[in-house]
Amino acid sequence: MTVDRIAAQQAALRDVYRAHVAPGTRYALVDFPDHANVGDSAIWLGEVTLLRALTGRDPDYVSTWHDFDEAAFRRACPEGVLFLHGGGNLGDIWPHHQRFRETILATIRDRPVVQLPQSIQFDVPAEADRFATLVADHPDFALYVRDARSLDFAHRHFACETRLAPDSAYALGPQPRATADCAVLMLLRTDEERRGYAPPDYGDATVVDWLEDDPDLPPGSDPTARTAQAANRVARGLRLLSRGRVLVTDRLHGHILADLLDLPHVALDNTYGKLAAYVAAWPAAAAMESATSPAQALHLAERRSESR
Repeated sequence: MTVDRIAAQQAALRDVYRAHVAPGTRYALVDFPDHANVGDSAIWLGEVTLLRALTGRDPDYVSTWHDFDEAAFRRACPEGVLFLHGGGNLGDIWPHHQRFRETILATIRDRPVVQLPQSIQFDVPAEADRFATLVADHPDFALYVRDARSLDFAHRHFACETRLAPDSAYALGPQPRATADCAVLMLLRTDEERRGYAPPDYGDATVVDWLEDDPDLPPGSDPTARTAQAANRVARGLRLLSRGRVLVTDRLHGHILADLLDLPHVALDNTYGKLAAYVAAWPAAAAMESATSPAQALHLAERRSESR
């Protein structure tokens, strides 16, 4: 049943991508996640996997938010779609990525721009209004979102085609799990999206985050090198999650990769409910439980671990 549910999300993703590309279509994929966060690399690797499968080719051009070169983009990709990397940075929490997205909409107006599946969170109404103006002014912009809350926000604020779609990391499909070396692994956020829980006594649980790269990360900035870097980060994340017989996480891609690993896990939420909103839109397997505090999550995870 888990594989069938994953396959259904993969099929939904293929329908999304197939609406914009066909065999041989040229395309660019920008906003490469040039940082150690495994979740963003899982999304990128899923995006490239789908785009390669549907077009039969690699991206003609890739960039990060800080090294996009319009002239180089136009030379490398003189025609075709510009895809914006998906994730959870459409809004005002991560301003560098949002400003880059706005720059693309303001400057790349002669071809389709497609925002791959995102979660939306604006805390400042003026920032949402700023983005809405750019969206309304673009002649060919399509927006995909990962949850019903984001879809409702987009329908109320943005004058563009907007559709619900799964997270692109599901394109990676089921993954093999290594042998565990601890009972409970807790993958907990240490960044701006960490909810202000009072931390419990974690006891014997292993507490980690995944914001540090391996020393052997492949170098380079061309499309092949970027895909290798994303693959390296995802492999690190899968190894890390496999350490626990049961996982506790407040990271959306902790949940998604645990799902692909068929790893029992307990989910907490981030500051604005991103994880719960995703699970409401794309129901999780029975291997997942939800909790409202780290203490409750640890209790559920320990009980699950003891029963295995």
